Amino acid sequence: WHSSYDYNKPSFPDDLTSLQGVAVSNSPLRTGGSPNNRFRSALDMFDRPPRHSEARGKSLSYSHQQTLMPHFIDQQAHDSVSSRSSTQRRKKDGGSNCAGRNGGRNRKGGSGRRSRRGGKNKGGERKVSNGRSGRQSSGHSMEISAIGIGSKMHVSWVEVFGTAKTAHVSLEDVAKRKMIVGLAMDQYGSRFIQQKLEKAPASHKEVAFEQIYPHTLRLCTDVFGNYVIQKLFEHGTHEHKRILASCLKGNVLALSLQMYGCRVIQKAIDVLNLDEKADLVHELRDHVMKCVRDQNGNHVIQKCIEKVPPSNIQFIIDSFKDQCMKLAMHPYGCRVIQRLLEHCSSEQRDTILSEIHEFSQMLSRNQYGNYVVQHILIHANAEHRAHVMRSFRGSLVKLSKHKFASNVIEKCVTHATRNERDSLINEMLGEDELDSASLPFMAMARDQYANYVVQRLIEVVDPEQRQYLIQRIQRHLPYLSKLPYGKHIIATIEKAQGSNF
Repeated sequence: WHSSYDYNKPSFPDDLTSLQGVAVSNSPLRTGGSPNNRFRSALDMFDRPPRHSEARGKSLSYSHQQTLMPHFIDQQAHDSVSSRSSTQRRKKDGGSNCAGRNGGRNRKGGSGRRSRRGGKNKGGERKVSNGRSGRQSSGHSMEISAIGIGSKMHVSWVEVFGTAKTAHVSLEDVAKRKMIVGLAMDQYGSRFIQQKLEKAPASHKEVAFEQIYPHTLRLCTDVFGNYVIQKLFEHGTHEHKRILASCLKGNVLALSLQMYGCRVIQKAIDVLNLDEKADLVHELRDHVMKCVRDQNGNHVIQKCIEKVPPSNIQFIIDSFKDQCMKLAMHPYGCRVIQRLLEHCSSEQRDTILSEIHEFSQMLSRNQYGNYVVQHILIHANAEHRAHVMRSFRGSLVKLSKHKFASNVIEKCVTHATRNERDSLINEMLGEDELDSASLPFMAMARDQYANYVVQRLIEVVDPEQRQYLIQRIQRHLPYLSKLPYGKHIIATIEKAQGSNF
């Protein structure tokens, strides 16, 4: 609409001359020279049809438009400069900085192992290190020196204390004014209470607790209030913890399935004594599968496995009967299986693995199941590892070239015994009389995933096995050096052998 604009049309009010640096005449809008496209773009908003948002009743009044126009102009200029600078950075870097996001495994300029993992660690270790589900809210244990103007408690706080500052205010001060619950459900107030609970004397904690515990369930499910309850579990007296635990009884399942409530249940399981946490966990006895398949509840089950003795969570193992294979391929179930492999007793582990072993290859090719098989190789005993190794015999090349199974084969290489590595090396090298192009080793060296298995094998074998491997591929090195990933394999050999290669 720039090209069709009639600049002689007097469509702007006279008081627009008040705009900074803009001179308005009866003819084209100018800033001394030819019309400036950026000013023109900003000012023409007064003489065009309303935007969709304006048509929905959100249009600004003229006075607001006049006030915001200089900012609009500056913002357009800023956005334009930012866009140009980011484009220049991308060109300079040769494209978007994918390696920075994916991190780590794009070794030696290769294709990048992260590509086969889909970027997100969906089935592996939980990304939230403290075990809480979901994103950490901004209400969690951040230093605060004032109740900000964005807080719903800001006005009342200033009226009561004369300033937004918090340093001179104690828990007892706000408790006397019946402000504790309101602050607990406020972004700034929640941080204030958390900080004070860490260092407050027992008498101050007591007066605060008396106002909080009648509202325990309400605060447990609040985006900011849940952190206050967690902090009371951490820094409250034993009596406080006992009363809070009694408030949770009868509501453990509902809280476990709630985004914020599940964090409180996990904290309770963390800090309560064995009898108290056993009482809470018992409420989930008939609802294990419902929790495991829930995006919040699965974290509670994991916490039970981590913090409650195996004898007290046998009901979880019983619930998994004839379901282990399906759960191993579930985005949340696979995490629970991994925790069981880490923390349960040998008998419980045998029960789970007896169902999984016959499906090792299928699980290795699954985007979630492959993490379970990797965990077996890491945490199970030698007998179970050997069972997995045998199930892969004869399928080394095929599985190494698979997006997910290649991760499992790499774990096999890392945790294999010396005899098992001999078998892997022989299967990878094939027959002596094969030409370079027909070697299984070269098929793996050509592949975007399998080449990492080869590199890992070279890194972990003992010197004698590595020397045998090098002797077998010596005459094929010219062919290997021409492959896309062959140079990386040669570089790995050079690094491992040093001057002997």
